Amino acid sequence: MQSASDRHEYPAHWEADVVLRDGGTARIRPITVDDAERLVSFYEQVSDESKYYRFFAPYPRLSAKDVHRFTHHDFVDRVGLAATVGGEFIATVRYDRIGADGMPASAPADEAEVAFLVQDAHQGRGVASALLEHIGAVARERGIRRFAAEVLPANTKMIKVFTDAGYTQKRSFEDGVVRLEFDLEPTDRSLAVQYAREQRAEARSVRRLLVPGSVAVIGVGRAPGGVGRSVLGNIRDAGFTGRLYAVNRAFPEDLKEVDGVPARRSMRDIEEQVDLAVVAVPAQHVPDVVTECGEHGVQGLVVLSAGYAESGPDGRERQRELVRHARAYGMRIIGPNAFGIINTSADVRLNASLAPEMPRPGRIGLFAQSGAIGIALLSRLHRRGGGVTGVTGVSTLVSSGNRADVSGNDVLQYWYDDPDTDVVLMYLESIGNPRKFTRLARRTAAAKPLVVVQGARHGGAAPQGHAVRATRLPHATVSALLRQAGVIRVDTITELVDAGLLLARQPLPTGPRVAILGNSESLGLLTYDACLSEGLRPLPPLDLTTGASAAAFHQALSHALADETCDAVVVTAIPAIGGASTGDAELAEALRSAAERVPGKPVLVVHVELGGLAEALSAAASTAPQATTTAPGIANRAHPFRPLHCPADPPPAPSDT
Repeated sequence: MQSASDRHEYPAHWEADVVLRDGGTARIRPITVDDAERLVSFYEQVSDESKYYRFFAPYPRLSAKDVHRFTHHDFVDRVGLAATVGGEFIATVRYDRIGADGMPASAPADEAEVAFLVQDAHQGRGVASALLEHIGAVARERGIRRFAAEVLPANTKMIKVFTDAGYTQKRSFEDGVVRLEFDLEPTDRSLAVQYAREQRAEARSVRRLLVPGSVAVIGVGRAPGGVGRSVLGNIRDAGFTGRLYAVNRAFPEDLKEVDGVPARRSMRDIEEQVDLAVVAVPAQHVPDVVTECGEHGVQGLVVLSAGYAESGPDGRERQRELVRHARAYGMRIIGPNAFGIINTSADVRLNASLAPEMPRPGRIGLFAQSGAIGIALLSRLHRRGGGVTGVTGVSTLVSSGNRADVSGNDVLQYWYDDPDTDVVLMYLESIGNPRKFTRLARRTAAAKPLVVVQGARHGGAAPQGHAVRATRLPHATVSALLRQAGVIRVDTITELVDAGLLLARQPLPTGPRVAILGNSESLGLLTYDACLSEGLRPLPPLDLTTGASAAAFHQALSHALADETCDAVVVTAIPAIGGASTGDAELAEALRSAAERVPGKPVLVVHVELGGLAEALSAAASTAPQATTTAPGIANRAHPFRPLHCPADPPPAPSDT
């Protein structure tokens, strides 16, 4: 039971940042007595029609009594919440507890009337739906189990908000008003609606960062070198398809271009819309930059600047303020201390990162929290997926730095239904919200393979600077959760890339049965043991002996692929003593020709890289990524054979797919 003093205590835990349907953000918070001027200003910007729908009569302005009533709440029986952008109201919602007679009441009465008002300029952004979710959670916390709302029949938008929420409801019509009553207990449908809204909004917010129509790099040095100048060159050299600007307040007034890119002294000097700003100025200047970007209507920021939470307590507070400042303008942030983002799509070609070369286009999505890991992933993928094995490459990369705002969860929401991404690889040094990540991972893994390296094993501590609290669950527990969600968990970057290449370039096996054949008895036995350790059902290895010819490999592979008791094949190979490249080419062609007859089964080649087999396999294989879409977000990988070579040790077993 609440005491009288508790009833008026400001509930700070109700404050929340939300992502809206169009990818922008808003802050939801309780309305207080200090909001009178904001409320009046907000109401003045609402159309007469919306006011009529709210009060069922012409109501051009709020009276002093109205303002007092709508800003004075006890946070128990009467609660008002506002959605704000830039500190100003864009929407409000309130509930008033009522009794069985419909009159104001106190607990234990468990019903309340609820009403919304959304500024016309912000209607259609999902603001009301977000407010309904939050006011519903507040009401349940205060012992309210049921909402009632009276809506004019012509107010179809608001009726749809209530109807689409997924709660069990009852509708009646009396005296020209539609009365809706619904229980606030979450249902499977209401949770599905909430998760779907969340997915669309968060995916859209990431898309606005990865697919901008225009980019400004802020902090471009006048002399060659430096972070800003380097990133500007990387974006330009990648062939970015949108508009690009270089910004530095220190530019001379008569400077028009830097490295062939239009130069401006301030964001205010750019007449056109800018979607994305890459920030590379010292931390002490970032607040001014954020203000300029917010006032210019920039949608998102990639903050490369260091000097935040990774530098200690003062930097951590600067980081919190950075997020608050950007969210006030509805902007999302990658970073600070970020490595950057990449999108290889031919329609975008964005390399807003510190990577000097654009990675090869492909269908693998990469996420890493640190720049060092991002560099290592790109380097390893280039070596393993580059000239030796074809053109498997990257669709998008996000290296989030301190992860103050955009996290792996947000990027998963984007990749879930991204048609350009077939496989997702993530290096996670910490997991801030294991429950949400597991939920998102389970859904994503059902549509496309998700491979994760879980770092920070010791104590679950996040690297310095990461704003999201790391889970305190034991590493083994988190690993078990990931496996239950269908995530493929590996231990190293090498395994991450190898598994990603396998998944991107081979069909998925239909079962756990693996045939093993080759000219090395030792490699065959090692592969057999590796399959057993992964819970597969390997068949006894077939040893073709070291003198096996290309024809013998072809015959053995053809037989294994035709065997209905086999779901995947691992071929082990060592070069013949004194063997020449011609022999390698013959073996590669023999494997290709056998495998292409049964394109639905994966074939993995494990070899000791002493000869030219890797190059021969690449030459024999198709060199263009091939994937067709059978349903939104679901890739069909039953494509022609593309051999994946794995030097030396046996690969992650085919069951990892």
